[in-house]
Amino acid sequence: MAEYTTHTRADKGEGGFLAEVFSPSGDIQLERFTQLLRVTKTDLAFSIGLSREAISKSARFNAPATQARLRETAEIINRILPWCGSVPQAFSWFRSQPIPAFGGQTSEDLVRSGRIADLKDYLAGLAAGGFA
Repeated sequence: MAEYTTHTRADKGEGGFLAEVFSPSGDIQLERFTQLLRVTKTDLAFSIGLSREAISKSARFNAPATQARLRETAEIINRILPWCGSVPQAFSWFRSQPIPAFGGQTSEDLVRSGRIADLKDYLAGLAAGGFA
């Protein structure tokens, strides 16, 4: 099964979505991330189970837990991007497409409830040719 890895400098050098949202230090560039998704910071925070303050206050935004959730979300969007055609469409799928394997929950539901590892495993299985 394909495995998700931590974002590295080599990944950033390849271009693409992840290269656009990660800073040289490996943190998420929030302005660019929300711009590409075409959502507000508040909408992004809600969609991934963070408080508005976690996104708007620099001390909380830079906290490891907040950055981890943002990184994981970026990796999920990157995983589904080839199937969706564009970043906004991938984020729309993330927010609204029910996943039968999870009782009709969406990726957004799974991320908000902390089931990111389960979602990543599911998406890796699909990428490897599994069935939805």
